[in-house]
Amino acid sequence: MRLSGLNRTTTTTVGCAALALLGGMVLGGSGAVSASPPAEPKVQNTFDPLGPDVRAAKLPSGRTAHYTDSGPRDGVPVLYIGGTGTSARAVHMTDFFRTTRADLGLRLISVERNGFGDTAYDPALGKADFARDALDVLDRLGVEKFRIVAISGGGPYAAELAARAPGRVSALHLAAALPPYGEKPAYCAMSDDALAAALKDSITDPRKWWAFPDDSPVKSIPGFADTAYEDGARTYNQRGQQADPAPQVHEQRLYCERPGPDLSKLTAPVHLYGGDKDTTVPPATLATWRQQFPADRVTVRTYADSAHDVQYRHWDQILVDLAGHGDRTVVCRASHTRVLPADEAARLVAKKSATLGSCAWNS
Repeated sequence: MRLSGLNRTTTTTVGCAALALLGGMVLGGSGAVSASPPAEPKVQNTFDPLGPDVRAAKLPSGRTAHYTDSGPRDGVPVLYIGGTGTSARAVHMTDFFRTTRADLGLRLISVERNGFGDTAYDPALGKADFARDALDVLDRLGVEKFRIVAISGGGPYAAELAARAPGRVSALHLAAALPPYGEKPAYCAMSDDALAAALKDSITDPRKWWAFPDDSPVKSIPGFADTAYEDGARTYNQRGQQADPAPQVHEQRLYCERPGPDLSKLTAPVHLYGGDKDTTVPPATLATWRQQFPADRVTVRTYADSAHDVQYRHWDQILVDLAGHGDRTVVCRASHTRVLPADEAARLVAKKSATLGSCAWNS
């Protein structure tokens, strides 16, 4: 009998404890027990960007320029001049290091060239007209001093602009950039019709225009290829031009012009970047560029791991240089990206204790 009484007491105590544990629960009308409501979901207050907006500006010349402006308004202004066959939105192809660009406080401005993307084609215009248009856009944005980074076919336009406004250019960066000096490209001997025929397939299908080899480092960048294809489609079709080769033929004719502009009045520092495996703009062109500047103002960076993709594979270093840290080198050491003094970085790389560039390239 006593044992039975103890059992009843124990059962009552356990029942009270169970009710206490349920004190934070609510009995619904159906008698079912439900938990406290979940935390309120969070939704952002601002949009994430889908790349830069292309803006239009009516210039004093009467022409309409199309341009992009990416980065903080109080950032370091950099005029980005893309390679041939690109639109003002091609700067989006470098967004794989957008966080680094923002951390360095860089503001990238890109002005579209004649006949590409949104910009109407005028066969009478040349490189000097682009330089005037770019300066007019910069004036409109309130930019006096600026740095230039030019990629591939953007090289001749960068030279034209630097010669026209040497006092406004605070640094010149040329990555795998075609020089408007020295020997002319082989295609300069072709007729316009023959050149158009040679370009037709690549212009019609951007996948061919942007066909990097399988071992190119850009293959490791998520979404890079499709972003390049999209810019190719925009460049040659945006206005309904249906892959008309005329603007591309015209630009490539401009690359045949000699002599190039006189850069003797440019006093800004110059950075040259080249890939040892580049067959489009071979390493020998670096010497051609160097001849245009005093030796003490030129920094040359060459990379054994790169071909005509050095401008992307080493975009991290180019950004650091653009921000004014040319005495430092980007390396990956022990799975951490560092920006070390150049001598220290060189020693680590020589000992194979570090690799050049962000650790992102090793992932």
